[in-house]
Amino acid sequence: MKSTFFSVQKVSSAYFSSNFSDSMYHIFLFNGKGKIIVDFVTYDFEGRTVFFSSPFQNIQMVCETTFEVEILNFHSDFYCIEYHKKEVACNGLLFNNIYLFPHFSLAENVYQEISNYFSKIREADHREDFSGSVLQSYLQLILAISSREKNKLLPDKELAKDDFNELKSFQNLVEEHFLTEKNLSFYADLLHVTSNTLSKKIKSKFNKTPSQIIQERVILEAKKQIHLTRKSIKEIAVELNFNDEFHFSKYFKKYVGISPTQFRKEAGISIVADLYK
Repeated sequence: MKSTFFSVQKVSSAYFSSNFSDSMYHIFLFNGKGKIIVDFVTYDFEGRTVFFSSPFQNIQMVCETTFEVEILNFHSDFYCIEYHKKEVACNGLLFNNIYLFPHFSLAENVYQEISNYFSKIREADHREDFSGSVLQSYLQLILAISSREKNKLLPDKELAKDDFNELKSFQNLVEEHFLTEKNLSFYADLLHVTSNTLSKKIKSKFNKTPSQIIQERVILEAKKQIHLTRKSIKEIAVELNFNDEFHFSKYFKKYVGISPTQFRKEAGISIVADLYK
């Protein structure tokens, strides 16, 4: 196990401001009040909160009151969430979902339970034999507890009651057409509303514009293909319906901050790529 692939830290301060954009998955455990900015979308938090981010998301955090934050970082080479999906069901729930909120509040007892596992990880001797398996077990418990709690808060129940049926319909249409249709007007036409009307409705529900959602869905698929397969960047560009590899790389770097080639180098290729050939 490479120690740089797994770490945890705790910070207590009257003020905290930091940026994260790297090849790691992050779990943040907060107790305080502040703002989280995820790929330029702002979320407010207050009280006991857990927040999840995926590799090379642009994350900024600002806390302006006395607070505590615990940060757990892990690389896919340490714990592959795709490979362990049956155990924790966190991929698409805690990580890698553009429609679900990336953070949620925790009851005091659940917050303390997760915090205790953070403490066990900090106290563990990473040099001992079998320490990797022990640390993976603690991480798996944190992910399982968090998945259980977030599952209770899934917004689909709310969407079914929402007066704007376009919200769920828009999500379904994006999933069906994002590979070939990246313009907002296409979706607005199918939903028989103006682009402006659709933008207002989507923004009120997802805290981001329809165009942002479409872009994020393309980037999420690109990241999956780069990380979970051994396809060449050129092959991935074709599958995502870009004119050529150059335009795909330019699009990817604009939203991720690094090129597809660099992303693959930093994030690596998942063991899943060799399991399902």
